[in-house]
Amino acid sequence: MSQTTNTILMVRPVNFRMNEQTVVNNYYQNEIKDMLPKAVNTKAQQEFDTYVAKLRSIGVNVIVVDDRIETDTPDSIFPNNWVSFHENGDVGMYPMFAENRRLERREDILTSIESEGFTIHHIIDYTSAEEEGVFLEGTGSVILDRVNKKAYCALSPRADEDLFIEFCEDFEYFPIVFTANQTVGGIRKPIYHTNVMMCIAETFAVICLSSIDDKKERKNVINHLKSSGKEIIDITEAQVVSFAGNMLQLRGHNDELFLIMSQSAYNSLTITQIGKIEKHCKIMSSSLDIIETCGGGSARCMMAEVFLPKT
Repeated sequence: MSQTTNTILMVRPVNFRMNEQTVVNNYYQNEIKDMLPKAVNTKAQQEFDTYVAKLRSIGVNVIVVDDRIETDTPDSIFPNNWVSFHENGDVGMYPMFAENRRLERREDILTSIESEGFTIHHIIDYTSAEEEGVFLEGTGSVILDRVNKKAYCALSPRADEDLFIEFCEDFEYFPIVFTANQTVGGIRKPIYHTNVMMCIAETFAVICLSSIDDKKERKNVINHLKSSGKEIIDITEAQVVSFAGNMLQLRGHNDELFLIMSQSAYNSLTITQIGKIEKHCKIMSSSLDIIETCGGGSARCMMAEVFLPKT
């Protein structure tokens, strides 16, 4: 069992824009008023292509699938919300808050993964929960410590506690539940996805502890991270806005470890924080300004890790 993989799935956008259906509880999204939609999509594609090229240059195996124009799925660039791939050959399929995001789920993408030599044994499908208005958006909502079999989940309109517990039972993880907040117009509101404020790597965790308002919950999270042998690298709420929590550790050439993040995330880090990370692994960053501004997601959201067994 490994915390990190060398292979990821990414979906290249064809109709990227600010998704009007997700902006209601993703407070990181903004419309770019002085850019035409076509220009926004073109710029997002450029950022995507540069990002993929950088990942491949360090030895990450990137499986790229093109989005389909006819489905009108502006957030397809964030596939980790609808699917997760596990070492035992299981695939999780997740219920999505926004109706137009449900169209992102595509069986042909699973076929593409299999054609790359990976084996899928079972699909564990939670999508029927959408009918009850219950959601759990994949590894956006759930942060997995795969080695220690712990799962962390910040509850929100997109992360239901009961469904999270069910996921943990199915995939045999110990559940750690809390609420992470951000200040919106002077009011504390739940952060829409756990992976915006938290990242778990092999030997460390990047987390915004101040977003967990409940001291008991915060202490519980700290205790679990420490007992799992993770060095805690604390980030501020201002850094979360720059997507410094939205990172993912991957393996490159010769199994070398890299922490992947956006340029804005990197620019927000202090010299001390960078030093702490670089004690554990190298950093790779790429500019994702348009994707972050309109999509309200960043480097980690764009990658669905593939842990499936090889055929």
